[in-house]
Amino acid sequence: MARLNYTFTSESVSEGHPDKVCDRISDAVLDAFLTEDPHSRVACETFATTDRVVVGGEVRGPGAVIQRVEEIVRACVKDIGYEQEGFHWANLKVNSYLHAQSADIAQGVDASGAKDEGAGDQGIMFGYAVDETPELMPAPILYAHAILRRLSEVRKNHIEPALGPDAKSQLSIRYEGGKPVEVTSLVLSTQHLAPELTSADVRAIVEPYIREVLPDGWLTKKTEWHVNPTGKFVIGGPDGDAGLTGRKIIVDTYGGAAPHGGGAFSGKDPTKVDRSAAYAARYLAKNVVAAGLARRCTLQLSYAIGVARPLSIYVDTHGTGTVAEEAIEAAVARVMDLTPRGIRTHLGLNRPIYQRTAAYGHFGRKPDADGGFSWEKTDLVEALKKAV
Repeated sequence: MARLNYTFTSESVSEGHPDKVCDRISDAVLDAFLTEDPHSRVACETFATTDRVVVGGEVRGPGAVIQRVEEIVRACVKDIGYEQEGFHWANLKVNSYLHAQSADIAQGVDASGAKDEGAGDQGIMFGYAVDETPELMPAPILYAHAILRRLSEVRKNHIEPALGPDAKSQLSIRYEGGKPVEVTSLVLSTQHLAPELTSADVRAIVEPYIREVLPDGWLTKKTEWHVNPTGKFVIGGPDGDAGLTGRKIIVDTYGGAAPHGGGAFSGKDPTKVDRSAAYAARYLAKNVVAAGLARRCTLQLSYAIGVARPLSIYVDTHGTGTVAEEAIEAAVARVMDLTPRGIRTHLGLNRPIYQRTAAYGHFGRKPDADGGFSWEKTDLVEALKKAV
């Protein structure tokens, strides 16, 4: 029997967090390749520290993009907002070590003769959906993202120029009867550009936006607030702490409310099932819940390198299903081709849509007109109902 009364916590980090700076750059490089050639292969990693960004990895695509890496890096850092001593978009040093994709990997992934395109690696991927929010996402991670996204908006629009790019949020939400009802504690650490600001000053700046984002009644007199609990936070970003692509996999997904296969997303083209199959798993789990087949759904896919079809499909509805889990497993395999090529085609993933995913979560976002966040659509509802 699932617990109905409990408190659960999730965290988010802003686009200016050192690791997110790196995710953004890696995805910007990926988008640049996909813009020139939708069939590019990219596995791009980024490391950032004081006044330096290092980009490396293996690629197969237009060589001209490799020559533009420094330009791409500076554009990302400028848009995020770093113009501080120790990390400034115009002054930092950029080293690029991108090289050709391994022929050994390519032979397993590429289609040839009667062989369909295989998965880019072995691995397990999870998707999750729950009916506690309209976005069918866990509330703690959804609203932790929303707080930082709103603070980024007012910072970039120069409404709150005292805020800096680097920030982290954390929400502890109390559940009653299985539904979120109250924020028991809120943690927010945000960089500020005026050294004289105290924690109380920063709270006065951010509190109105936090209240604007959270549902009415969730903040109460009992809610514990921890705003910049260590005090001054002026040195932010990679100057304050080194960053690396792929270190925020729980922030990127479900905030710890669901299992994670371990593979990061950013910088990987959609032949890599770490990314594309995780998107497919979310898409299917969300459609299962949207179709009323369960109020909560965890879906796992597994793959082997060079093999097209998933090795297994597993569904757990946590006791909330209206049909047997085995029926849902069979249904999802019928309504969607879960080969790497099938996923890319169904969701339209061979497009430059990834830079926007690098901060504030890959899931729970609105689908974009150009195909971004296509995995958040609920267009399989009727097909799933028919299939079961």
